[in-house]
Amino acid sequence: MADSSASSASPAGSLASPSASGKAAPLDDVMMAMDVVDTLRHAEKLVDRELSADERARRLKERLRQIYTSQGLEVSDRILDEGVAALEDQRFVYDPPDIGASRWLAMLWIRRKTWGTALAIGIVVLGVAGAGYYYGVKLPAESQVAERIEALTVELPRQFDAELDRIKAVSQVDRANDMAERLVAEGIAAAKAGDYEAATVKVAQLQGLRQMLEQEYVIRIVSRPGEQSGVYRVPDANPNARNYYLIVEAIDPAGQTVEVLVTSEEQGRSGSVDMWGMRVSEAEYERVRADKQDDGIVQSNRVGVKRRGYIQPEYTIPIEGGTILEW
Repeated sequence: MADSSASSASPAGSLASPSASGKAAPLDDVMMAMDVVDTLRHAEKLVDRELSADERARRLKERLRQIYTSQGLEVSDRILDEGVAALEDQRFVYDPPDIGASRWLAMLWIRRKTWGTALAIGIVVLGVAGAGYYYGVKLPAESQVAERIEALTVELPRQFDAELDRIKAVSQVDRANDMAERLVAEGIAAAKAGDYEAATVKVAQLQGLRQMLEQEYVIRIVSRPGEQSGVYRVPDANPNARNYYLIVEAIDPAGQTVEVLVTSEEQGRSGSVDMWGMRVSEAEYERVRADKQDDGIVQSNRVGVKRRGYIQPEYTIPIEGGTILEW
């Protein structure tokens, strides 16, 4: 390595920059100085920062000399001194300028295609979402409210009047008319209160009453091979007693079975069925049992008749009022 008074040879055609002596410094020296500064930054942590500035500079220079010597490079003292000075002056360090409002607007304009596309997509997505909410949620909800108002103020009152007229046209008993008028009054009150569900329940009850009045059938004892004609039960409340039931069915004028609304006295539930058990006295039960044992057929199988316009059937045998749905 040459001493500080020696000068490095400059290759032909190299660019030059002013030096401290006023002479142009070769490009190799400039590049070497930059390399020195870069190496110094990596090596600086190895030097005790508590040393004085001169001692620190000497240590850095000494450390640099060792690094370059180990790499087979000879660097002049001048280059090393300039590197240490450059490190202290923070030369060869890029310091990005502050981004002001003008530069921010300029960058925004330059990148307008990127953010413009994203903005356009966002607007389209928001538009589609808004349309979906309006047509898929808000509009149907508003339409449903309008339909509900129409039903409460127009359709349901019309249905009440129509069902009441039908019931009075077919009814043969004042009880049915009274029941219908009571259901209509309750339904109209519910509609005026805005209770759509309660009002529609009253419509269904009116329709059920009308259908019951329109029915006509004969109640007869089931007498077919493989079918029971009667059963008895031992009630849970009284193990020493027995309840006797005849198994019956409803047959319309065309000979078809009819479903009848029946409530089980054992379970308390109601259901529309075409066969059910009707409670009778022990004597009546034994009469039917003897009739069937004679030839396997219940000859006297008619129990009652339900006429059009009436709520309840008229029974031709003594009954005790209870019914069952299962046996």
